[in-house]
Amino acid sequence: MPATEPLPFNDLQAQRRRIAPAIERALHGVLEHGLYINGPEVARLEEELAAFCGARHVVACSSGTDALVLALLALRIGAGDAVFVPAFTFAATAEAVALVGATPVFVDIDPRYALLDPAGIEAAIVHVGSLGLRPRAIIPVDLYGQPADYIAINAIAARHGMAVIADAAQSFGAMLAGRPVGQLAPITVTSFFPAKPFGCYGDGGAVITADGALAEALRSLREHGRGAARYDHQRIGLNARLDTLQAAILLEKLAIFADEIEQREQAARRYTAGLRDVVATPEVGEGNRSVWAQYTIRVADREGLAQRLHAVGVPTAVHYPCPVARQPAYRQFPIAPAGIGNAERWSAMVLSLPLHAYLDAATQQRIITAVRTALGD
Repeated sequence: MPATEPLPFNDLQAQRRRIAPAIERALHGVLEHGLYINGPEVARLEEELAAFCGARHVVACSSGTDALVLALLALRIGAGDAVFVPAFTFAATAEAVALVGATPVFVDIDPRYALLDPAGIEAAIVHVGSLGLRPRAIIPVDLYGQPADYIAINAIAARHGMAVIADAAQSFGAMLAGRPVGQLAPITVTSFFPAKPFGCYGDGGAVITADGALAEALRSLREHGRGAARYDHQRIGLNARLDTLQAAILLEKLAIFADEIEQREQAARRYTAGLRDVVATPEVGEGNRSVWAQYTIRVADREGLAQRLHAVGVPTAVHYPCPVARQPAYRQFPIAPAGIGNAERWSAMVLSLPLHAYLDAATQQRIITAVRTALGD
């Protein structure tokens, strides 16, 4: 490839070429049986995902955002309830809280990993009480593919009688202290958006739990609150089912996922070895495993670096340019007393480089060289 030919940011086509025959067979199977809604592949996917992460119940659904909404509805969280979310992440986490009528309360991130800072939650709990809100849940986000500090967060939630919903949209397949995502919180939600480490060819998501009664409620809620029969409605729910075609695709992708996680880890290590002396490279906590949803560096002149990389065919992305609490749609919601200084600093400096399981060493060296050259090294 010529030195300036544009590179893909996330090479989904390389993955497709690897499993194209299996995908085509899987899709043909769905077309043959014609059960496009609630086909057998959906139940099989739920079983295999549960086995993969050691969970009791997986409820597949239509998107990661719907997974969040379903979890909140199943917990009967709504008006007057406060839900603590990180100030620095994608908007869907706070969006789901607002959609069920509850109040998202923004808590700062820690300065090292950009994950929800447990130290800020206690003061935020006191603060929402003064606002007349009930503290009901915490939704940490496993940003960039690394789990949040669920040991500390679960302890805080237990002390205050709150639920914990792990937003693992970016971290399915990761581990915290040797335990996999799906076992780290009472409820875990994830996304199968195509750009995720484990993604389908459209929208999709899932809720993971050990609670059988909660799983039953989630299955009802994802299908219009359905009871024992099609026209028996026990709850006010959603149309949030995962399509059978997407389930069939995900089953084939799951067969190669463990290998892809290892390839992403190797690519991340190459980046860190090649860049840690010129930029702030991401860190992973000791004993943890990230699935590297993004490889995100921090630089003072982000815009300048991005422009210079674009000129030589290296794409970049910003995850994320503005804290959610500063977005126009969310400015009316409370911020924890300590403020969101870390979130604001990270949002001004982050820049994500191409990373996927099919990023070969030679191509990656081209990117590393381009970054170093653009920084004047």
